[in-house]
Amino acid sequence: MFSGSIPALVTPFRDGKVDEAAFRTLVDWQIEQGSAALVPCGTTGEASTLSNAEHHRVIEMCVEQAAGRVPIIAGCGSNDTNNALLHLKFAKKAGVTAGLCVAPYYNKPSQAGLIAHFSHLAEHGDLPIVLYNVPGRTVTDILPETVCELAEKFPEVIVAIKDASEDLSRVADHRMGISRDFCQLSGNDELALPFNAAGGSGCISVTANVAPKLCAEFQQACADNDLVRARELNDRLYPLHYAMFEDSSPAPVKYALSRTQSWMTDEVRLPLVACSDHARRAVDEALEHAGLV
Repeated sequence: MFSGSIPALVTPFRDGKVDEAAFRTLVDWQIEQGSAALVPCGTTGEASTLSNAEHHRVIEMCVEQAAGRVPIIAGCGSNDTNNALLHLKFAKKAGVTAGLCVAPYYNKPSQAGLIAHFSHLAEHGDLPIVLYNVPGRTVTDILPETVCELAEKFPEVIVAIKDASEDLSRVADHRMGISRDFCQLSGNDELALPFNAAGGSGCISVTANVAPKLCAEFQQACADNDLVRARELNDRLYPLHYAMFEDSSPAPVKYALSRTQSWMTDEVRLPLVACSDHARRAVDEALEHAGLV
């Protein structure tokens, strides 16, 4: 259902408020540069610091500005099942393609709790769902058997996964355990090459915020089975993938965008702060290595 380079969009801020003009410019630029779909209000979009009104406004703007040119996978996750459902229902009304639903964070639900949570969303949300597994942030890990059970139980709704578990064996686990086409997207830029080789179809990417054309070309090379070209582009992007996490994300990617785009600031919301001098140096070097400055 989804493939290619899919940026998890930052949410631009200016003087503490969502910078709507910058966000709309970001959406247009991403599409022009070859991004295959867009994800507003994910982790990189600082969704956890957005009010529900801001969250919904960002989704609405993304749909409006994209104007049907690419699919929109709206971040709809929450550690409150009812609030996640609220996001899904709004996203459906706004016209998104699917909702990205992260494992509930902080609560630490069991696998049975995860099945109950996602089943409730699937039964009442009326929108295709992309599962989002990122145990490094949520603590809770959506195990392969749970993914497979949900995908088999709701074949028309649970359509994909963004897997940021860093466990490449899970691509095969999901392929073996799901009796239909199931879209697998890497949630780790630095693992996108082996992830695709194992059976993935793309990446929901942090790096693509700042290097959308290179990331799109990399994903196309993977789709074309052009390993030489894919490896060449991966080598060019590789330092940037790691530089994006030299400090808490998305501070480094916002700094990188502020270096390369005049309409972007590096402003983040508390409890995040602007990235350190060390992180800035790492980003500067990686941007130079990638040929972006």
